[in-house]
Amino acid sequence: MESFNKSGALISSVLVMVGALIACQAKEGAVPPASVIEAVAQRLSAHGGAAAERRLREWAEQGSVVAKRELGMLYQNKTPRRGEAMRLFEEAARAGDAESAFQLAEMYHRAGDGGDRQADKAWPLYAQAAEHRHPKAVLRLASLAQGGSEEAARWLAATGTPK
Repeated sequence: MESFNKSGALISSVLVMVGALIACQAKEGAVPPASVIEAVAQRLSAHGGAAAERRLREWAEQGSVVAKRELGMLYQNKTPRRGEAMRLFEEAARAGDAESAFQLAEMYHRAGDGGDRQADKAWPLYAQAAEHRHPKAVLRLASLAQGGSEEAARWLAATGTPK
């Protein structure tokens, strides 16, 4: 009986997502609320699906910051799409999305592990996310400051975050 309930819950959630997609398609040019976009992205990452990815792309092209972030999250670990992920995160971060700023900073920070100067681009993005009270960004800045990074300490001071 318990597996039936789990299967029923899964099927009903898929039906709700399909309904949301159909409703959004019915309203041409309408971008759904952030919660719908995030739910579609979550289903896409769990189950794949070209149709869901296509919808996210359409919403991103219509200017949805959340759709840009979610597509970036989808693409960031796919080597051929890393550049596109960075572009999407950058656009969303410029629009004020703290999670996008943090994700882009993480990509720059990881690129800097190989000695690349890309890591220098990470600090202002961590600071941007920290200004919006993004907890992982605050922790990353604190970690960099404890590691002796004067640049990170300066960014922490600029965001008003204690060392």
